[in-house]
Amino acid sequence: MSLAAGFGRLRAALFVLVCALLLGGCARPQVFHQESYVFGTRVDVAVYGDDKAQADAAGALVLREFDRLHRAYHAWEPSELTALNEAIARGESLEVSEELATMLRDAQRMAAAGDELFDPALGSLIALWGFHTDTFVPVRPDPEKLAALVAARPRMSDLDIDGRRVSSRNPAVQLDLGGYAKGYALDRAATLLREQGITNALINIGGNVMALGKKGDQPWRIGIQHPRAPAPLATMPLYDGEAVGTSGDYQRYFELDGERYAHLLDPRTGQPAHGTQSLTVLITPREAAGTLSDAASKPAYLANEGWREQTRHFGIDHALRVDAAGNVEVTRALRARLQFPAPVDAVVVD
Repeated sequence: MSLAAGFGRLRAALFVLVCALLLGGCARPQVFHQESYVFGTRVDVAVYGDDKAQADAAGALVLREFDRLHRAYHAWEPSELTALNEAIARGESLEVSEELATMLRDAQRMAAAGDELFDPALGSLIALWGFHTDTFVPVRPDPEKLAALVAARPRMSDLDIDGRRVSSRNPAVQLDLGGYAKGYALDRAATLLREQGITNALINIGGNVMALGKKGDQPWRIGIQHPRAPAPLATMPLYDGEAVGTSGDYQRYFELDGERYAHLLDPRTGQPAHGTQSLTVLITPREAAGTLSDAASKPAYLANEGWREQTRHFGIDHALRVDAAGNVEVTRALRARLQFPAPVDAVVVD
């Protein structure tokens, strides 16, 4: 090879290197997604930025954490939670992890704030209706067993939590954190993303959503699912540190003799709740906003016409209810945020 040819190749290689550096430096920010199926639903971690490797690594870390939480606190597959349920059924106490003890204390507090309508102690009732599996059969439970379980009144207040040692005064208590864990996972995801230097992200766990930062120069934008149509009922911006949770009768349910039986059970009757199609709450930035978005939507959903009183118990100003007939009620604070794709005659309440 001639000297001139060697210099020519060197210049070409340097030109390619410089172009690559320039292109890398000018990479346009975009949204990077990591998706999975966990907690019985689809989850999506969307990171906005210009570093794909960082976004992918952070998203993968979050998905691993979701998988850990799912396995650790599964209500019917072998887990730390099922071990505790077995101990309670035997009338024994069990020393649990610090994390589970903290979660149970928090869930106990939230159950009390929601007049025990949100009650993770109802695991046996959930199993009796067949909602303890990912695939359930449309069958009504045995009336005598149902009546006996309602009479036993298992409640979170039956738990005695002494440090990490947990016991129950009521052996009918069987814990199912399905109405709490997705919100807790949102908060864990937000913590992990921030620790990885991610400041702009949107975490979606089957409709339970939390925002970090924004998407470029605009806030993140999300939709509220229409409970009877495959489309959004409304859309709205979601700002840094805010979380949204929806409880509805349109995901886990079966129909029998023309009647819909959803997985949201009323502890007062032992029956699937009727009267509300969906109930959405928006939690403004505060500690454990994700957890609150999941847990606080449950008592408001079950309260039907008393939904606004329940949201006030948790200091929530932004909420929307779709009643059994499809009528929409929305708080004044949330109505100011919403854009409806089709005309909706919503009743605004304070």
